[in-house]
Amino acid sequence: MPDTRGFFDLTATGLSRRSALKGLAAGAGLMAAPGFVRYSQAQSSAPIRIGFQSHRTGIGATYAHWYEKTTAAAIKAINDAGGINGRPVEVVIEDDGTDAGRGAEVVTKFAKQHKTDIVYGTLFSNVVVGSAPTAGELKMPYYVVSEGYHVASGKMNRWCLQPGITDVRQQVSSMAPWIAANAGKKVTMIYPDYAFGYDHRDFLPPALEKNGAEVVAKIAIPPTESSFTKYFPQIPAETEVLYHVMVGPAVLTFVKELGEFYGTSGPKLFGFIDSLEGVDINSPGLDYLEGSHFWEGSPRYAQPNDSDAQKAYRAAVGIDDNGAAVGDPKDVSTAGHMFGCWETLYVIKKAMEDCGYKGPEDRAKLVEATEALTDLTEGPEHPQGPKRFNGKLHQVFGVQYISKLEGGRLNVIHRTSIEDGLYESDVDYTKMAL
Repeated sequence: MPDTRGFFDLTATGLSRRSALKGLAAGAGLMAAPGFVRYSQAQSSAPIRIGFQSHRTGIGATYAHWYEKTTAAAIKAINDAGGINGRPVEVVIEDDGTDAGRGAEVVTKFAKQHKTDIVYGTLFSNVVVGSAPTAGELKMPYYVVSEGYHVASGKMNRWCLQPGITDVRQQVSSMAPWIAANAGKKVTMIYPDYAFGYDHRDFLPPALEKNGAEVVAKIAIPPTESSFTKYFPQIPAETEVLYHVMVGPAVLTFVKELGEFYGTSGPKLFGFIDSLEGVDINSPGLDYLEGSHFWEGSPRYAQPNDSDAQKAYRAAVGIDDNGAAVGDPKDVSTAGHMFGCWETLYVIKKAMEDCGYKGPEDRAKLVEATEALTDLTEGPEHPQGPKRFNGKLHQVFGVQYISKLEGGRLNVIHRTSIEDGLYESDVDYTKMAL
């Protein structure tokens, strides 16, 4: 884990104190990421600095823990292979508290105090929406690893991009045919009462209707709620499928209370793994979920047909076959989302190399180089699956996974195609001024 000073901990990266002292950037007084000691001290080898906006506190803390571990692993791999444009990469971390206002302050701090080349890492949609205007004003490339539709919607600005993880609109578009064909035709939605939940609310119903199903009720729950039993009577008796996508520290309570409410009966369950990210599937009280289905961005559990790239990625970030930290089965990963950090960093690397990025004066060129990307091949840099970047939308499109909870583990039963999630849009960020 990164330390509280905002730089990656030496012991976590395998860098000795002696090596670190040799790798101090002249005049900067900063500790570089692994691999820095392999570079000369010429001006051209000054580190590329990435400002990581992390949710270390607040409801996003579980994600931040694993976003930071994944980032550390990717930076180590990139630096061990020679860095970006022959330069080492270092990451500076600031906690935004999973708060929109603090998020904007952090972006300003990266630009004016830390003087980072870019800002990266943000997950929760409220923080992205609150921070993007500041990034635009400062002309700071802002690479988010979120999931909401906020970027592709056109409501952000040209400096905000999401090239390493898919958005909710394409996710639900990919899921809807399977739900309608295999789970049921009458669906009740339970979702968090903020932007991320609204994306599900807005895009799942029309996607289901295209496949002969319908949403019979929509139940929004505040993300800070600690008990949920009072909401369950709102679920119509005709409900065949309960679609749940709750997030936050009380998700375990949500699932347990749902099980207590329905007992051995009730509608079929289809959940987004967001509801159980970082949570042990075999925790007491979760037996109610056995046999239910989940969307996963990337599978938590190792699968029999995992590619060599997926196996290498899991080893690099330090998760075992059950999706927990190697050596600590209680430290369950956020595998469904954290791959986006790995893949976004490799997109940043490619775009910087494509435009010959040298420093802040090339930030506009970096945005344009990212916009020019198209197909991203499945492999070591993109282990989750193949992707297609739409430069006009600033959004990547990719594959999704549907898993079934069987015998205390999630087994993938279906992988969608990129085409399943494609949608039409007239958004074109490339027409905006830089």
